[in-house]
Amino acid sequence: MNYEIGTFYVPENRHKANSRPIGVGFARIRAPRPTGAPPVFWLPGGPGFAVLGAFDPSDNAGRGRLKSWSNFGAVGDLVVVEQRGYTSRGEMLEVITEAHPLNEPATIEQAKAGALAKARRALATFPGKDLAGYDIGAYADDVDDLRKALGYGRITLFGGSFGSQWSFAVMKRHPGSVARAVLSGVEPLDNGYDMPSHVYASMQRIAFDADRDPGLKPYLPEGGTMAALRAVHERLAAAPAVVSVADKASGKPVPVTLGVGDFENALVERSADASAWPAFVLSLYHRHYDDWARDTIEEREAGKSAVIGPLVDTSLGVTPARAHRLRTDPAVGVLGEWNFAPYLAAADAWPTADMGDAFRGVVPTDIPVVFVHGDWDTSTPIENTLEVLPYYSHGHAIVVHRGGHDGTFYLLREDAKAKAAVYAFMRTGSMEGLPSSVTLPLPTFAKPAFTANGL
Repeated sequence: MNYEIGTFYVPENRHKANSRPIGVGFARIRAPRPTGAPPVFWLPGGPGFAVLGAFDPSDNAGRGRLKSWSNFGAVGDLVVVEQRGYTSRGEMLEVITEAHPLNEPATIEQAKAGALAKARRALATFPGKDLAGYDIGAYADDVDDLRKALGYGRITLFGGSFGSQWSFAVMKRHPGSVARAVLSGVEPLDNGYDMPSHVYASMQRIAFDADRDPGLKPYLPEGGTMAALRAVHERLAAAPAVVSVADKASGKPVPVTLGVGDFENALVERSADASAWPAFVLSLYHRHYDDWARDTIEEREAGKSAVIGPLVDTSLGVTPARAHRLRTDPAVGVLGEWNFAPYLAAADAWPTADMGDAFRGVVPTDIPVVFVHGDWDTSTPIENTLEVLPYYSHGHAIVVHRGGHDGTFYLLREDAKAKAAVYAFMRTGSMEGLPSSVTLPLPTFAKPAFTANGL
């Protein structure tokens, strides 16, 4: 592989003259032969995801990423860009998060207080850093600076999840520099906070197939997985459960209080693995809480957290119209306000300035964009793509049935022709051969870890 790896330097705060320079890591993988196509700029997700460790020979997990990056050689040069404030060739801005007490259930008020505490801790931990400079606009400008430094005219953007949101920011601020884009796990600029009903709809689609799985059938109540979900929610809303499990080191029982807020959080987190999510819901429905309790004990421990996540998210914020929809969404009664309320409560405590509604809003564009999105995605629901697609006169959506929150080529892993068409689009701009939908095979759904006969 013919590659360069290095650091480019940008002002920490682009709004201030003479701001200190900070380093951001990047890598350029040269195409085996010139193709005449714009280079692909690969933007990772997060925020707070460093990827250049893939070039370390001791990083076994990185080998798969290197292999996928090498495939872009058929398109042209590939440039991998890390994120200011969380880069292996610069600064990794992290703070220690406080442990949560085991004898109290999670609450929204607790989460709001934690978000405020994290902001104050970040400002105290990094007094020499200008954290006001880490807004989404700066990340977009970093990409354009690297484009110019490497001598490219126009580029193709490739990103998933936050990488897609970052790409939207680049297209908004530097539209003349973007030839085209391929985006997955799509997160538009005004959709940083997921609409609860859209997340719930993704869960319903998972449950539709799970309810027809022979292995899960003995565990299902009348009404299926979603009925089980609602029953657990009602039970924990009425009273939290106190569960004791053995400590890993001492073997002594450790009690933990599990409330409806813990369940709402766990529903979304566990749904990232659609094949295991129904078994999780059904286990709790049948009052088998031990595995969940052990996981919750670990999750409540103190840990490290990237600072750039809330800095970016609070700089993006949300338009008043979407904020109203979030607060009044019918699925708030089942999934809660966890995805947005803590961020909104702490927004003023973070120093990044609000980017404004004009920046967040979707505007018509003729930049060609291919959207690839799974309809089982509970992290960035497919409704995100459906909302913005009409604004792209040269847009094309590939809906992946049973696809989760994954990258483009993993979502298209079962369709070689679709993958080839996406590579061809990046190389030539042609949308010929791109499908409108792809269906993945049924997963093997995990069963609860107890026998149905023992209910």
